[in-house]
Amino acid sequence: METKINESIISESVREDMKENRIDHMTYLAGMEVLESDIAGQVIAAMEGYDYNCYTTADVQRAIYHDNRTPDDLGALLSPAALPFLEEMAQMAQKETRKHFGNSVMMFTPLYIANYCDNYCIYCGFNCHNKIRRAKLDLEGIEREMKEISKSGLQEILILTGESPKMSDVKYIGEACKIARKYFRVIGLEVYPANSEDYHYWHKCGADYVTVFQETYNSDKYETLHLAGRKRIFPYRINAQERALRGGMRGVGFGALLGLDDFRRDAFATGTHAYLLQKKYPHAEIAFSCPRLRPIINNDQINPMDVQEAQLLQVVCAYRLLLPFASITISTRECQRVRDNLIQIAATKISAGVDVGIGGHSGEELGDEQFEIDDTRNVQEVYDDILSHGMQPVMSDYIYV
Repeated sequence: METKINESIISESVREDMKENRIDHMTYLAGMEVLESDIAGQVIAAMEGYDYNCYTTADVQRAIYHDNRTPDDLGALLSPAALPFLEEMAQMAQKETRKHFGNSVMMFTPLYIANYCDNYCIYCGFNCHNKIRRAKLDLEGIEREMKEISKSGLQEILILTGESPKMSDVKYIGEACKIARKYFRVIGLEVYPANSEDYHYWHKCGADYVTVFQETYNSDKYETLHLAGRKRIFPYRINAQERALRGGMRGVGFGALLGLDDFRRDAFATGTHAYLLQKKYPHAEIAFSCPRLRPIINNDQINPMDVQEAQLLQVVCAYRLLLPFASITISTRECQRVRDNLIQIAATKISAGVDVGIGGHSGEELGDEQFEIDDTRNVQEVYDDILSHGMQPVMSDYIYV
């Protein structure tokens, strides 16, 4: 599968200028913290050595019923040989989920506070060459949005921005965290990768966890998809979770954007990355997201079809079996039916009342969305549907004293 771009959205002169001035995607830029860590190297080496066609039926069955699974078990569970065993995988994943989470399903909503972005990622609606309405909420606007969201009863919020340190600087994000602490018990961040000291500051301001999508762990493919901006620097992004943990964050989230490259290899690298960091930082709370590509504004070719629902289920179950205690989020990129099914098997976290534009919760939407969502249910509808499936919706499982 090749991810394509609608070339009409940028001019020929811009494309030529970008080619001439393109930075090396493996070289750190000034100000980027370089970690003395071998985690990223281990992950890439494992992915490069991963041949999913070598696994047999016996390998898959052993992996399903192992007590303490390893990345090699993950490789078997993600292989084509595992597809005939999806029912067994789902049953075992459900058993592990119930053991560690009971019937609980955490609820949250994302809040996009700015959509300015300095990066040119060809699959993203926020990319700097896409002609969309840009907006950034001031602090009063952020508080207005958060106050409105809190009326729904939600107690966890995920703060998002486009990746522009200039337009959404470290202090701005920190102030958003301080405001969020007035209304919510759990605060997550999905913003540009930062240095350890920045994560430390955000944690002091109230942030609990950080999610960073690597998008794809294939550095060669990564280079062709990320044409400009700080996000182009592959090693800086892959080490973001470890910097966040060193900065004091309680938890970190991992995710590949399934469909950008070979999804089996990306899912294998994602799971291995989380597994190795958990071994190194046993106190860390580990989370997975499992997003598939969605259409974006001005580019109707961004909608690959190679990751079907069976493959998505396979990935979710494989993550659950590798790390039974990890949180797994299913976003509104997926339809209601898929999300409702997955929370009964292995997913433990679901968003509700989602608006991926800027300012939509409290009134007029000031900026365009990052991608199209599929599940448009409000908070009460998601809450009621969770109950109807015999599950228990949970707004927060943290109490601060």
